Amino acid sequence: MKLRLVLGDQLSTTLASLSDATHDDLILMCEVNQEATYVKHHKKKIVFVFSAMRHFAKTLRDQGLRVHYVTYDDPKNTGSLMGEVAAQIQQHDISDIVLTKPGEFRLLAEFETWARLLNVDVDLREDDRFLSTPAEFAAWAEGRKQFRMEFFYREMRRKYRVLMDGPDPIGGQWNFDADNRKPPPKTLNVPDTYKAPVDAVVTEVTHLVAREFPDHFGDLDPFHFAVTREGALQALDQFMTERLALFGDYQDAMVQGEPWLYHSHIGLYLNCGLLTPLECITRTEAAYHAGLAPLNAVEGFIRQILGWREFVRGIYWLKMPEYKSTNALGASRPLPDFFWTGETQMNCVRQCVLETKQNAYAHHIQRLMVLGNFALIAGLAPDEVNEWYMLVYADAYEWVELPNVSGMVLFADGGVLASKPYAASGAYIKKMSNYCDSCSYKVSVKNGPKACPFNYLYWDFIDRNAEMLHSNPRMGFMYKTLARMSNEKREAIANDAQRFLKEIGIK
Repeated sequence: MKLRLVLGDQLSTTLASLSDATHDDLILMCEVNQEATYVKHHKKKIVFVFSAMRHFAKTLRDQGLRVHYVTYDDPKNTGSLMGEVAAQIQQHDISDIVLTKPGEFRLLAEFETWARLLNVDVDLREDDRFLSTPAEFAAWAEGRKQFRMEFFYREMRRKYRVLMDGPDPIGGQWNFDADNRKPPPKTLNVPDTYKAPVDAVVTEVTHLVAREFPDHFGDLDPFHFAVTREGALQALDQFMTERLALFGDYQDAMVQGEPWLYHSHIGLYLNCGLLTPLECITRTEAAYHAGLAPLNAVEGFIRQILGWREFVRGIYWLKMPEYKSTNALGASRPLPDFFWTGETQMNCVRQCVLETKQNAYAHHIQRLMVLGNFALIAGLAPDEVNEWYMLVYADAYEWVELPNVSGMVLFADGGVLASKPYAASGAYIKKMSNYCDSCSYKVSVKNGPKACPFNYLYWDFIDRNAEMLHSNPRMGFMYKTLARMSNEKREAIANDAQRFLKEIGIK
């Protein structure tokens, strides 16, 4: 008998390890403490994953497959994946274990020991739900001095013939990002996000999570994520019809009280397997050809999936395990308490933390240019920042979280992923949001207790990292500006930074 283990982020009937499954095989799915607590995941994320797993098990059973499902509160639950696999080996005549490669290095390293530790053959298969393999990415990266998503993305466009006019990109250019940076107007008629009905499975799992994970971050209610393939498809449909057309224009905008805006909110479904990347790309391209959405919106959305998502996964597998410990800027300050409580006078940070706490979601500019920007310019330790991002978002798995945070947010990899640190003063947040209108600080003030902390923390970051960053060609203007500052100005910046960091309990 073959034992086929399906993980919580492998909820696809097209999964490689299920492709040749028969009714004679045993499919194992299990809710284990090991996976729920290696970081203290957001309560809503655990509800989502466990509920989706339970529904997926039913889907497999409905297909006539034999599924052994271990719930978290099963008295016989061993608490670990290997423990559950070993228990099935003891009970059944298991000839081999069939696995799809996991999305995290720690699990791959564990799975590679199972043949020896469990004395059974292990068939470890490539996860072909992605559009490029780690080997293909490594071949693309070989010999390159720099890895830039834009050039990888063009290769992926050519490979899959997406938005192409013969050998050329539709519209005459590969990237329409310059058209996708509009600040929010005073009024926006934002459609609501998809809200799935709460079923009996979700209700049962919600009670379990409230009981078993009371000290985990985040709110349980309201819960409206889809937990089935059908629901995820409905969420995709709603995005296509109600928000895709304006996604491009306002994808970088931030509006107080509007956490969802025109984003798709399907990252959690893609990353757990309820949706596949190619079907999302195909639907989006079809919307363009049908005249339902402009090219800047369609190209921008496809680039996130075909370009960025595949690129960060490639970086992850190319550079692990060393990548996890990178800290090129030597950042070491602890995470402030307000990353958990939202209790800060910086309105932009407060809004993003509180929305994260409620929704297990924030869009990419909130993650990068508010929360991430603060972590970068304040010099917060990469391991603490990575743990925070990993546990608070429902779409977070290490293959996607780590490169985005260590590479894009913190520049901790020294430029492997991004060409420069994404540091910004309060002026960027003012331009792209209405957060500053309700803030205790003044974004127009550069120094002193009333000044926006992003203003002086930005220049303090530039100053203290001069040795590392001054030769970066994309940082030349900033260092020329810094060189023109008087000693008094630079001293005021340093003093403001130290005063503020002391006020929030870090040094």
